[in-house]
Amino acid sequence: MPANSQNVILFDGVCHLCNGFVRFVIRRDPAGVFAFAPLQSDFARRRLGTLHLDSIVLLEGDRAFYAETAVLRICARLSQPLPMLARIASLIPLPVLAWTYRTVARYRYRIFGRDEVCALPLPEWKGRFLS
Repeated sequence: MPANSQNVILFDGVCHLCNGFVRFVIRRDPAGVFAFAPLQSDFARRRLGTLHLDSIVLLEGDRAFYAETAVLRICARLSQPLPMLARIASLIPLPVLAWTYRTVARYRYRIFGRDEVCALPLPEWKGRFLS
C-alpha cells in the first residue's frame, strides 16, 4: 500500500461525475497527498464493511468523512485557489451544502452518465489507486 494511503478518496467507480472529480483532484494534487479506490473495490469493502454508500468518502487514517464534508476537506488540501474556495464554502450552512450535494448525487447518473464497470486508471496514475 502506498505511503499516501492514509488519505484515501473512495468514489463511485462507475459514475462519470465521480471519475471526473478524481481526475480533477489528481491534476491539483501534485504532491500526491491522496490515493484513490472505487467504492466497488475490495479495499473499500474492507474499510467500510457492509455500509453501502453512493457518495465520496475521504479516509484520513482511522477517520472517515462523507459527501459534502469530504469534498470540502479534499479541496482544502489541493492547489490554490481551492483551499480558499473551500473555506468560503464552509461558511454556507451545512444543511444547504448537504441538500445541494444530495440533489446532485441523486441525479448524477442521469445528468453525467455511468459505465457498467469501473474505469481503469491511466498508467501514470496506477501507483495512486488501491484495489
